[in-house]
Amino acid sequence: MSGKKQVFVIGGTGYIGASVLQRLVKHRTAAESEYTVLVRSEDKERKLAELVKSGGLGDVGIKLVRGSNADFDVLEAQAARADVVFSMADSDDVPAIKAVIAGLKKRYEQTGVAPILIHTSGTGVLMDKAEGNFEGTNYYDDTIPEHLEALADTQIHRPVDLLVVEADSQGYLRSYIILPGVIFGIATGPLYDAGVGNRHSMAVPLLIKKGVSRGEVGVVGEGLSKWPAVHIDDTADLYITLYDGVLSGRAGRGREGYYFAENGHYTWYSLSKAVAEALVALGKSNNIEPTPFTKAEYEESFMLRVLGTNALCHANRGRALGWKPKYTIDDLYRSIKPEAEVLLSVSS
Repeated sequence: MSGKKQVFVIGGTGYIGASVLQRLVKHRTAAESEYTVLVRSEDKERKLAELVKSGGLGDVGIKLVRGSNADFDVLEAQAARADVVFSMADSDDVPAIKAVIAGLKKRYEQTGVAPILIHTSGTGVLMDKAEGNFEGTNYYDDTIPEHLEALADTQIHRPVDLLVVEADSQGYLRSYIILPGVIFGIATGPLYDAGVGNRHSMAVPLLIKKGVSRGEVGVVGEGLSKWPAVHIDDTADLYITLYDGVLSGRAGRGREGYYFAENGHYTWYSLSKAVAEALVALGKSNNIEPTPFTKAEYEESFMLRVLGTNALCHANRGRALGWKPKYTIDDLYRSIKPEAEVLLSVSS
């Protein structure tokens, strides 16, 4: 192993991960770093290898390793070689994060230096059971550890988050957790152009596709509940702002290492309404008003249940490090028609 900083990237071909990886290979530390990227599919491994060989990601050291979150031996072995791990795959995979943590503990035992773990969670950890029927009032502030510690251990993402923070408290790794809200926007860059990265998020494409299949856009309950939103580019920028803060020693860690990613909140009704307007404009629906999902529709899809909740937060910790998100809630609404055009392969 060389004397360069070893960076292990999990989820580097996903929607968030590919955007972050594109920034990491241009980071000020890239020349002194070697990146190992976990790749699940043979097709993406081939495409990424071709992109690296062609210099499409610059003159940096990138090694590819085949595997997934289910390959615990691979996760542990690669983490044991890493000074930094970016975990950007499954936010709820307890066995996978245990393997990563075990590897990082071995790294600490070998070097005496606590490695860095930057893990991806999400504001779903804040979800209530509003079912679209009321707007929440409880905003969580990531600069107040007690706000996060008051959450039930059974909340989505929480079991993994707690394992990460507990490992930090033991002293053998330094943990930082990023919790994005609903991410929007079509991701761009060489990894996406090469067919490696996933260009689309989840919530907006779900509403678009459901709207087309049912003939009109749906909404959970009255759509009164609210969520935070953040653009894919602003999300990826937060990872880099945080990484800089970690390397400089300015970033809070462990119980003080939660970083929300948001730049405003929207109601689910407003989002569904914007999707409905886009589909009408594209000739894919005749109803400009969203209609409530049926009980059967609601109960058959976990994501629809998410679309009825409140998850309110303030991303103060990242902003204190210098993160400056550019895209607003109005940009969220403006992004819907172009994304629908791509997803539905129609011309404007």
